[in-house]
Order: sequence, then structure tokens, then C-alpha cells
Amino acid sequence: MNKVALITGATRGIGREIAIVLAENGYDIAINYRKENEDLINIKKEIENKKVKFLAVQGDVSNFEDCEKFTKEVIQVYGKIDVLINNAGITKDTLLVRMKKEDFKQVIDVNLIGTYNVTKNVINYMIKAHSGKIINISSIVGISGNAGQTNYAASKAGIIGFTKSLAKEVAPRNILVNAVAPGFIETSMTNVLKDEVKENILKQIPLNRIGTAKEVANVVKFLTSEDSLYITGQVINVDGGMLM
Repeated sequence: MNKVALITGATRGIGREIAIVLAENGYDIAINYRKENEDLINIKKEIENKKVKFLAVQGDVSNFEDCEKFTKEVIQVYGKIDVLINNAGITKDTLLVRMKKEDFKQVIDVNLIGTYNVTKNVINYMIKAHSGKIINISSIVGISGNAGQTNYAASKAGIIGFTKSLAKEVAPRNILVNAVAPGFIETSMTNVLKDEVKENILKQIPLNRIGTAKEVANVVKFLTSEDSLYITGQVINVDGGMLM
């Protein structure tokens, strides 16, 4: 019987790559989505081509009732959740002096409160099973800070604190909780940046290149594997040495 991974925010970017990599490793996949679109159709085809099961459930991670509903649906269909990947996230970047309170709140609601909402609705199943792995996608910005991203940095720093605290709470129940903190990764969000901005960022990266979503997904794959059974409460940076 295949293991089951629930991945939020997996229709594109890093989440999509995580879903594909885990499917290639024999996981049945469940994802959430807000609206049906071409990205959802594409990821469904790609996962099903890996000869594993795929389930897409509608729900907004910032809405607790939605999370309760789609978590129950995953359990009803698959009977379990072995791995939870909290990946859903948004940005609304600007300097704090220009930032609207709605933009601060929305980033916190999706990135940090969303992580709480989904985890809260999954954790009891894992406790009953006396096993499980939770991987939260943070960011190096949550460690270093970044001008113009007070909302995003606050949400990602919060995820790190959440990860470490939960890891201590559930370790006796054989549940491992870790975070992955990507650096500058090539996605649709970074592709729109001007060349000048990219060049300035590259100067801060010792490996002198932008990372790929698959490189982040491979670290997540390691944390879901049997090779990481003595690792919990950790934050693994995938940043080309940027915070070295």
C-alpha cells in the first residue's frame, strides 16, 4: 500500500515539483486548490502518469473550515495521511511605510495561519497512527529578513518557530517535524524579475546560480524518507550558500 502525501499549494512552483518527485517515489498524492485552472489539469495528468493515485480537493488554507473539510476528504479517500507538506504561500512585497494592513494580514493568513490550519486538522490522525512526517516550507528570508518583505519574512520566521515547537510536542508520538528554507529559486515569481535585480542577487550566492524547484523537492524527499528518522525540529537551507 502506497504512502500518502498531502501537499498544499502544489499546482505550480516548488509545491508542484514536490508532488512530482514524491509521486515518482511511489506516494499517492493529495493537493488542495482554490479554483480549477490549467495548472490543476496539468499536475493531475502528470501525477497520474506516474501510476499513483491523485486527489485534488478544493479549499483555501487561510480558511479553517475549508482545511477541516478537505483533510476529512483526503482521509475518507485514502484512509490516512503519512506526510504533510505545508507549502502554500503568497507574497505582497513593498516597504512597510507603503504596506496596507490588508496586505500584511493576507500574507500572514495564507503563509502562517494556513500552516496552522492544515496541521491542526492533520495532527490528530498522525497521533492516532503514532507516526507521520510534517515538512513546512519556510524561506531564508525568515532567518535573514529582507527589505520590502516584512510581511513575508514575519510569516516565514513564524513557520520556523511553529516547526520547532511542534517537533518537541509530537516527538514522543513518533512524528517528525522539519522545515525547509529555500533561497533564490527559479519559479514563475522570480522569472519576472529584471536582469539587474537577478544579477545583484547572484552576487550574494556563493554557488553563483539560481536554485531549481527540483533541488528543493529533493531535500523534501529526503525528509520524507527512511533515511531521516533521527532528524526533527530542523531547518534545512537550500540556498546555494547564501546564508553561509
